[in-house]
Amino acid sequence: MADRAASALSRPQGRPAPPDPILALNRMGSFDWDLDTGLFHMDAQAYDILDLCPDEYDGRRESLSLRIPPTEGRRLDAVVARSIEDGSANYGTYFRIRRRDGTLRWTHSQGYIHRDETGRAHRIIGILRDATQELRDGRTRGEQRSQDEALRRQTDVVQITTAALAHARTVQDVIDVLKDSRGLTHLGAMSLVVGMVESSRIKIVAEGPEGRSLPGAGVTRIDEPYPMGEAIRSLSPQFIESPEEFAERYPILWPYLGHLGITSAAYLPLIAHARPIGAVGLLYDDRYGFTTEDRNVLVALGSSIAQSLQRAMFYEQDKDLAQSLQQAMLPRSIPSVPGADIAVRYRSASLGRDIGGDWYDVIPLPGGRVGAVIGDVQGHDTHAAAVMGQLRIVLRAYAAEGHTPATVVARASVFLKELDTERFATCLYVEADLSSGVVQLVRAGHVDPLLRTTEDCCRRLSVEGGLPLGLSAEFGRLEYPVTTVELDPGQTLLLCTDGLIEQPGTDLDDGMRTLRDLVCTGPGDVSDLADRLIASAEDRGGHDDVALLLLRRRGLAQRSGGRLQHHVGPGDPQALGDARRMIRAAVRAWGVGERSYEIELVADELITNVLLHTEGSAVVTLRVLAGHDRRLRVEVEDSSSALPRRREAGESGVSGRGLLLVDRLTDVWGVEARGGGKVVWCEFMVPRRG
Repeated sequence: MADRAASALSRPQGRPAPPDPILALNRMGSFDWDLDTGLFHMDAQAYDILDLCPDEYDGRRESLSLRIPPTEGRRLDAVVARSIEDGSANYGTYFRIRRRDGTLRWTHSQGYIHRDETGRAHRIIGILRDATQELRDGRTRGEQRSQDEALRRQTDVVQITTAALAHARTVQDVIDVLKDSRGLTHLGAMSLVVGMVESSRIKIVAEGPEGRSLPGAGVTRIDEPYPMGEAIRSLSPQFIESPEEFAERYPILWPYLGHLGITSAAYLPLIAHARPIGAVGLLYDDRYGFTTEDRNVLVALGSSIAQSLQRAMFYEQDKDLAQSLQQAMLPRSIPSVPGADIAVRYRSASLGRDIGGDWYDVIPLPGGRVGAVIGDVQGHDTHAAAVMGQLRIVLRAYAAEGHTPATVVARASVFLKELDTERFATCLYVEADLSSGVVQLVRAGHVDPLLRTTEDCCRRLSVEGGLPLGLSAEFGRLEYPVTTVELDPGQTLLLCTDGLIEQPGTDLDDGMRTLRDLVCTGPGDVSDLADRLIASAEDRGGHDDVALLLLRRRGLAQRSGGRLQHHVGPGDPQALGDARRMIRAAVRAWGVGERSYEIELVADELITNVLLHTEGSAVVTLRVLAGHDRRLRVEVEDSSSALPRRREAGESGVSGRGLLLVDRLTDVWGVEARGGGKVVWCEFMVPRRG
């Protein structure tokens, strides 16, 4: 009542008030039904048609039973379900509602069904209108046909515009739909202007179409005597039915518009959640006046535009929040790692507002080593991002503590389980020794990495894996096998999440082959290659986040030597096997020539002695000593203070030959006390690298 009074006071005195479109017959409102969440949003006119107050309704379709009788609701649901199942693009049906005074009134619902690329229905945009008058008995067939045709035209205008606006995600998308010449044709207008409320001002955000924009200030106060401000102040549409009326009511504005041939105009307030967010003005050059039906259509259009703009504003706010949170969870910068070129990229899903759990990280480690991780937490929401942030931190902490790659991943799985969340995560953890080129990989349900060689060839690394993080702890399967490979100078390791591989309509293997071809033909610089791969993902328009990490090992021509350190735990045959492979790869990479077999044999013997004759673990270190003579030094440290002693092996003995072997094959060896334990060391004279 107060709104209508304000509207009346805002009109020039002596002018008869136009029929109130809210009280007119054949009222029309719009709705937006998200089939995935079940939320059913309505504008103010739809609330009025159903005789509902906003505080009586929780946004759920089933809650409309307050006004829709059960038999009518079942029939309506059947019509919608049948249209969804048979692939229809829209539906239309009549049903009855029971108003709060107990009377029954006919209502017509018409909806446009939105489907994704697979044909699955996920959203319905439509209109509701009061159909009691058109179904009332006593009209002639001619009257019925005439009324039906008028209603069809009204419905088509609202339906076409609403359907176009349904695809708009951002405020600019909404503006583009309204400014499009076809949209203006449907509206019957020659030009439009859109203003948004900012504090106590109106900012013009759109005028169109191109070449027919209207002159005027870009920002005006709401209390200034302009039609847009009056529509916002009164919360009522302002219909101007002739040039004379325009000149009389808005003498300040009319001199700027008179030469455009405007014959009438409608300024509609854009109201969302009971507050004005802006206004839209439609200007005509071929019509005088507005019928009741015209006013109803324009009021319904205003409601549809307001809902679309509000939805777009929420979308942009959520997107900004999601991006800020995502960036806060990811590393702010990637450390410079000697011996490696590293590039990382992150791309948000094309759907925009979702926040994902994809992440990457680079962890500098002692001894010229580096840890690299790529992962993906289940889900696309703030909870997934929060879990991702915690996982990234604990993985970094476990790696920095010096745990083996398998232990790092296993402990992260236990941590995720103890978070008491229903989420799981996939992960690929890599630990690379850049001096030797030895790389250890542990995979927890993640996609395999790719290796690009220097010959512009790329292959998929088959990494034996375990269960995703969280699930392995839940099912007590924390054994993660370690895959060891060699990364030669100039070769590049590629880690990514499945968003870079997945393509609509293809399986994962096809996507992996496509990615492999892109890497093979891509630029050698890791930063340029990363840009190309992300651009390719954007061109495909995937619906998932993408995290990408590229690690390229530099050449060692300017390095004086190398260093390798590895921890071998007792009772861990896997760790012993990994140590042997790492030693073999290191001595090969350092170019020790014919003595490589001797070095491998002695190192293996010293490690085995520690595991057999002490109760602790062994730490093996290989170093190239650059001096007058080039030497390779092997050190094996343990926590036992007992010194080794040489024993004579009998003719049939299987032990006792260890130190004899060390003495015969090395150039020099010895034992040093270190802390509470000792180090057995030996050196080999090796040829200088050419």
